[in-house]
Amino acid sequence: MSHRIADVTVTVRDAQGQPLADAPVVVAQAAHRFLFGCIGFDLIDLANSDGEGSEADLRLADQWLGLFNAATLPFYWGQFEPVRGRPDTARLLRAARWFADRGCVVKGHPLAWHSECADWLLDLPSAEVADVLDARIRRDVADFAGVVDTWDAINEVVIMPVFDKVPNALTRLCRERGRIPTIRLAVDAARQTNPAATLLLNDFDMSTAFECLIEGCLEAGIEIDAIGLQSHMHQGAWGEDRTLEVLDRFSRYGLPLHLTETTLLSGELMPAHLEDLNDHQVDEWPSTPEGEERQAREVASYYRTLLSHPSVEAATYWGLSDAGMWLGAPGGLVRADGTPKPAYDALHGLVKGEWWHEPRTLATDAHGRVSVRGFLGDYSITAGQGSATVTLDRAGVADAEVRLG
Repeated sequence: MSHRIADVTVTVRDAQGQPLADAPVVVAQAAHRFLFGCIGFDLIDLANSDGEGSEADLRLADQWLGLFNAATLPFYWGQFEPVRGRPDTARLLRAARWFADRGCVVKGHPLAWHSECADWLLDLPSAEVADVLDARIRRDVADFAGVVDTWDAINEVVIMPVFDKVPNALTRLCRERGRIPTIRLAVDAARQTNPAATLLLNDFDMSTAFECLIEGCLEAGIEIDAIGLQSHMHQGAWGEDRTLEVLDRFSRYGLPLHLTETTLLSGELMPAHLEDLNDHQVDEWPSTPEGEERQAREVASYYRTLLSHPSVEAATYWGLSDAGMWLGAPGGLVRADGTPKPAYDALHGLVKGEWWHEPRTLATDAHGRVSVRGFLGDYSITAGQGSATVTLDRAGVADAEVRLG
């Protein structure tokens, strides 16, 4: 974990700029640099309710904000703009601001995807589909700029041109134009609209097919900022060895890795022979005591493995609560009745315990210096009525200076 820890000697100055010598100061962590994310779908209504949500919604919000610092919001085209020219901008923007106001980084998922595509695109010729997709991306990236500055620019392109589960216009476009030109369209439209945006190429395919696609994009000069790796583990946890093997393979491109969609089950696992998780059909899929204990161990092990790898910058869990989980799976960290599972407590113990600098009183030396050691992120330094923030932004030994206001 040394690549995530800084040892900083902070010179603390008073409001007049003089070193605050031989004085007690309280040092406390305020934020992690690593993005511990979760989808925020279940809190959109609460964010639009002026705080008038149900007791269950308010409890879920407390659980969410007590653990995560990055939210993924849904921009599936078919849901976001079911009627052409009538996007769900106001509601999603209000939700995005709700998260941002609470210190969260907000990501939009996704700008282009063949699944959950708008049906009204089917009647358009491919050239017009391309133009409308370009316009959609520019509109939404512009409308949300400054609030949502991270995007899954395009999703699951490995399978996109051969996808046959649901008729859609983007599969047709990608089949006719090719994967890399389709990726270029999405990335260029977003990049030109918001040059400061972080744009991901996201996929569930961890095979060499995705590696070849990434290589083709980089050779073509497409500006990808991070690689998104999905890790829905409905058929069983990857384990440390496989996780590290995947991370090592995809880190060789020199781009940050975001584990964008993580699920670990607390109930019966899917059969290993299933190639498409959507083919699993059950009437009930309960969480079990044995499964919850297994999930807790696997969640802790998985996150430890992710943070052990220097290329990983973010990990997003795909649903806090079992209520509304994808495929109805018992994959939440909280049961449908709102009670936390052992996995929630295990992850919370890491993020806000083992990997968190609790407030402690330290003493400056004769030159006003104090040593701060902790995980990369923001730290408050307080003495009397004055306070300042110092950011530990790189691992290793460094010096910093703050002036108490």
